[in-house]
Amino acid sequence: MKGSDLLVECLENEKVEFVFQVPGEETLALTDSLGRSKRIKIITVRHEQAAAFMAGVYGRLTGRPGVCAATLGPGATNLATGIADANVDRAPLLALTGQAALEHFHKEYHQYVDVVSILRPITKWNTRLYKADTIPEAITKAFRTAEAEKPGSCHLEIPEDIADQASRATPIPRIAGPEQPRPTTSQIEQAAQLLNKSKAPLILAGNGIIRARATGPFRKFLVEAKIPVAHTFMGKGALPDNDPLSLYAIGLPSQEIVSKAFELADLIIAIGYDLVEYAPSIWNPHNDKTIIHVDSTNAEVDMNYQPSIQLVGHIGETLTILTGQIKARSTNFAKSVRDSILAEASARSEDEAYPLKPQRILHDLRKAMNHEDIVVSDVGDHKLWISRLFPTYEPNTVLISNGYASMGIGIPGAIAAKLVHSQRRVVAACGDGGFLMTAHELETAHRLGVNIVAVVFHDNAYGSIKRKQLARFGRTSGVDFGNPDFVKLAEAFGVKGYHPQRASEFLPLLESALEQRETSVIDVPVDYS
Repeated sequence: MKGSDLLVECLENEKVEFVFQVPGEETLALTDSLGRSKRIKIITVRHEQAAAFMAGVYGRLTGRPGVCAATLGPGATNLATGIADANVDRAPLLALTGQAALEHFHKEYHQYVDVVSILRPITKWNTRLYKADTIPEAITKAFRTAEAEKPGSCHLEIPEDIADQASRATPIPRIAGPEQPRPTTSQIEQAAQLLNKSKAPLILAGNGIIRARATGPFRKFLVEAKIPVAHTFMGKGALPDNDPLSLYAIGLPSQEIVSKAFELADLIIAIGYDLVEYAPSIWNPHNDKTIIHVDSTNAEVDMNYQPSIQLVGHIGETLTILTGQIKARSTNFAKSVRDSILAEASARSEDEAYPLKPQRILHDLRKAMNHEDIVVSDVGDHKLWISRLFPTYEPNTVLISNGYASMGIGIPGAIAAKLVHSQRRVVAACGDGGFLMTAHELETAHRLGVNIVAVVFHDNAYGSIKRKQLARFGRTSGVDFGNPDFVKLAEAFGVKGYHPQRASEFLPLLESALEQRETSVIDVPVDYS
């Protein structure tokens, strides 16, 4: 068989469901082979960046690499932002890019750039294929590398002559990966002693808990230990926010209510914590906190993150072993902090002001959605409100890009979430800046027949930057812009568009949109002041 057919057989062997792609001349053979597959569905999008965003969100939700594909040159470089986003946010992804035939590599050639070198710094591993017979090894290595903790992006470049080259190779059978190590009995005992001696321990819960599918053991541990929990933005849902131990999420570089709990704590148990989300220098500025590191990998080196003990292994197994060795606490030192957070979350949540207050939008959004429905937040001022104050009850139900924090992920991410969880309702929460970066994917949603709802927080500005300019300089520059009529824009893409004229209209419009079988856009004027 030819190389492209072999590659598709290898993808089928890895149980790939979708390939998110924009077709190109140097991927003609690959696209043709994919089109003949009975197991893989091609998801054609309108921009390669969206293809990579979709693959990343697929990987985050399933734990298996999402696959995206593009042609050489501009097609490949357009994937870069989404590839980097998945790599920094720890989502498994495989990018496939076409390339000119090998015979052209020694000279200038149309659209040729060294894509492998360009993408190497933003992937865990990447390579160029020089022989079709190596495809099974390359695919297997890419999938294993992308999936391994900490997950991330891999990339394979397939020159067009290799895609057409004959091969007798076959896919490599899937085998179970290696078991993760377990902490020693001595390490568990040391950690238990530190916890039991602590007067005010606090858990910092990161996305690693969710990646490890360890929310069950984590919650059982807390039933015994009774230790308050602050989530990172990407760790939301590890503990339900209606649990008295939840302090919602922390992640702002400036002072916020939950920071008080870190000030009061004498010991921090960082579980599945990725430093890229929230720097230790912010929550441990004096480097005076005792730290227990619980994760699948060793702690990153950081002057403000020097654990006294590291429990490295499968997070769920570690917590299961630790459960029962921790003395339950009769009081919650952070109760007043939680009370203040709840007061902030409820303040103005029923405000009738127009434009709407963000608290009102979040209140109505939460009221309209079930606990297992999914919100994919784009990046902007609204993200900070969602991250900190939107109540979350289950893992992977509020998806936030907070490592790379890339604008434009909202609409593509929501489409991918709906493809993975077709029975759940999915909302893309977007600022007007991020929305227009990938609004063209509304056509993709319409063509696929997926019913997502895009809620656009409309304030005619890059709001988070505007706020920071005002705080720092007392003036703004380069942050204001105009917008099209979002209702008419939605209708031009063949989807529904709505614009509430008063605060009380938003909830019924949202509830109606969520029940429909087609994609909708709700343009919501917002006042962050």
